[in-house]
Amino acid sequence: MRRKMIDLMQQRAQLVEKAEALLKDGRREEYRAEMDKVAAMNTEIQDLQKLLEEQDRKFMEKPADPAEEKDKAAERGSALMKGQEVKFSVQEVRKALFVPGAVEKSVTLATGTLAQPTGAGTNIRDPLGNGVGAIIDQVYVQDLTGMASYLEPYVISEFDASGADVATAAGTARTASSDPTYGVAKISPYELTTTSYVDRNIARLTPANYYAKTFAMAMRALRRDTVKMIFNGDGQSTNNDMFGIKTAKNVAGSTIFSTLNVTAVDADLLTNLMFAYGGDEELGGNCRLYLNKADLLALGKLRGTNEKRRLFDIVPDAGNPNTGTIREGGTIVPYSIASNLTALSSSSAGSSAIQTMVYGDPMNYELGLFGDYTVRVDESVKAVERMLTILGDAMVGGNLIVDKGFVVATVAATG
Repeated sequence: MRRKMIDLMQQRAQLVEKAEALLKDGRREEYRAEMDKVAAMNTEIQDLQKLLEEQDRKFMEKPADPAEEKDKAAERGSALMKGQEVKFSVQEVRKALFVPGAVEKSVTLATGTLAQPTGAGTNIRDPLGNGVGAIIDQVYVQDLTGMASYLEPYVISEFDASGADVATAAGTARTASSDPTYGVAKISPYELTTTSYVDRNIARLTPANYYAKTFAMAMRALRRDTVKMIFNGDGQSTNNDMFGIKTAKNVAGSTIFSTLNVTAVDADLLTNLMFAYGGDEELGGNCRLYLNKADLLALGKLRGTNEKRRLFDIVPDAGNPNTGTIREGGTIVPYSIASNLTALSSSSAGSSAIQTMVYGDPMNYELGLFGDYTVRVDESVKAVERMLTILGDAMVGGNLIVDKGFVVATVAATG
């Protein structure tokens, strides 16, 4: 079923590209025929999406069987202890990464206890939602297993209808409406390798506990490294495989994000970001500000000219200190701390532009999972330090799928 939906979405992207080419050539009748096919396909895709969403919801909410989880943990733990690879399916990864507390629950089910000997390394109770950017919980996630790449079409501008006075326009040619324009975002697999370390004393644990520890560390590493790329992309200067919010481009090479030139963290910064997002008739109801912790501090320190009262109230969420709200009078802006973003408060204009905080709807970014997450434990890499190295390999991809889906606050280059 998922394969069918992905095939349909690829066919739709190809139809949109064909329709756009026909429109550029002035072949309007053929263009409309292609867009009619797209409209019909949209209905089928939406029906399949609803069905798959319901299947995914049931899988995510399905309670794990304690006996089954314990047996699986012991089997996988034994394999890891022998230096063998263990594969986690896309469904397991999604459940571990995007369902709050899922890792800790599965660990508890597998081991029956979270106790471990002194010297076994990082406390396994450290929840994945804290200490790692929350954006990974907020973006749109797609299972793209088995695909070489994926094309996601989006609208840049729509038809602009024109009118005329009936009496004066009779018998004359009507003014042509402006043509709609489309873009296509490409999501390609990028090989992500994760590395984390743990004290070799965990080898004294039972296979189930050994697996539980390794599983938690591996998922945390995947989560941490994926968050970095959601913002910054894969780091390649050209021919990017995975695009981040700050590097997002369509297949034509045009940027999908918008830019707001800024100079400092000041009283007008949040208002300017809010109004830079969206069209002439919207502000964006699901938008969120992602910023470095230093910039959150700088906002919190801002005070009025003739008073000592703080301009902004910063209220962290009780359940996750990585997120919260910034409040000024009746304005409430949700925020998430992102250490992978450059701090505006410590940036100075130079020969190159500096991208800092970003503002937008996280669902405008699509994260694709292209297959299993493979994990193994290596004893040789950090043998002198008496550490075990947990190595992970995954195929991920991403891009913005809505035109101007994020605003990037940028310190413009000088000169």
